[in-house]
Amino acid sequence: MQVVKYNFQKHGDDRGMLIALEELKDFPFEIKRVYYMYDTVAGVRRGFHAHKQLQQILIAVHGRCVIHLDNGTETEEVVLDKPYEGLYISNDMWREMYDFSPDAVLMVLASEYYDESDYIRDYDEFLEYVKNSTKQ
Repeated sequence: MQVVKYNFQKHGDDRGMLIALEELKDFPFEIKRVYYMYDTVAGVRRGFHAHKQLQQILIAVHGRCVIHLDNGTETEEVVLDKPYEGLYISNDMWREMYDFSPDAVLMVLASEYYDESDYIRDYDEFLEYVKNSTKQ
């Protein structure tokens, strides 16, 4: 499995730091939706799904969390703890987010608008979907 992390260009001086993100320049898709998670209760895992089309960039803008990635044959755990680092998650990738620090804010940049029909929420269904999509 190839995990793709983007290191965004940092701008700063004695006043502080700034990160500017531009679609199709800093990552490979147009942004259709932005959302973020915060105040996640200790011990909670989020996600438990994959997408058929949607791509995402996850950024821990504050705090830290761990992302579990699964492509149907391999798994990997990725720590996000730098506000200038983004994790790219392609479609056809099962994801779970966990081990959120109490101050964590996880921002997600998404390539598509919300569409429930794009979600695969059952893991066995996901494995079947991935198996069939690799045959084509």
